[in-house]
Amino acid sequence: MKLGIVHRTTYAYADAVSTSHHEGRLAPRDSDQQRTHSHEIVIGPIPTARRERFDFFGNRTLHFSIREPHRILEVVATSIVEINRGRAPDLAASPAWNEVRDRLRQDRRRDVLDAYAFTFEPPLAKPTAALVDWAARSFAPGRPLLEATRELTHRIHSEFTYDPESTDVTTPVAEVFRRRRGVCQDFAHLQIAAMHAMGLPARYVSGYLLTRPPPGRVKLIGADASHARVGTFVPDFGWVDFDPTNDILPSDEHVTIAHGRAFSDVTPLNGVILGGGKHEVRVAVDVDPLP
Repeated sequence: MKLGIVHRTTYAYADAVSTSHHEGRLAPRDSDQQRTHSHEIVIGPIPTARRERFDFFGNRTLHFSIREPHRILEVVATSIVEINRGRAPDLAASPAWNEVRDRLRQDRRRDVLDAYAFTFEPPLAKPTAALVDWAARSFAPGRPLLEATRELTHRIHSEFTYDPESTDVTTPVAEVFRRRRGVCQDFAHLQIAAMHAMGLPARYVSGYLLTRPPPGRVKLIGADASHARVGTFVPDFGWVDFDPTNDILPSDEHVTIAHGRAFSDVTPLNGVILGGGKHEVRVAVDVDPLP
């Protein structure tokens, strides 16, 4: 499937900003399953300095600075990607989760070492004793890794309530687990913490999801949003993603932008400003299928 994506972020400041420095991760990642046909970022005011690099996790990262007074900052990322995920993996044929856990501690292959780095706790995803006990219910000894992870994904979807008003970007996993509510970012952090509790690799995957309006309704402009999911590693196979918010394995309608340990590693846009006072942020995302 070919998708067109427009991600527009607007900062409106009460007072003039004299200088600002920003970092963005808005470019789609290329992989065997996803190919970028085009990508462009337009910034207003025009930056006085701008450069791109790849960060530690291999995400395309844009750095830019603005050194003229401004009350509005607008960043518009436009991309066209083609996605072909192919057939879903056979979950029951994956190796036992405890065998994967033990292999990660011993194997010195490059891909396994890279995956082992995703077994350590990120700042907001530290598992509590109660979360460890809860996660262990899906991981009986000898159970296939992907089968256990699929059940964990389903349990998050069925036991937790999607509630945009219940959390913010700083809410720790312990609070999400206690209140049993949150958004896609929270559910991704929760699943990562649960996987880490079992000694397994898990990474945060940011991107977008094509949404479809109810029958008879017109899709609203800017109504889409960034979407989070989780990946886990299977030796000799690679990374497999799960979407706990929707209780599915990602399809050709899931776009991948960045990988990291947690949301803090893949923030779409952040920065440091001088001045500005209070400000308002507006984000509008459109994801549409293309011929």
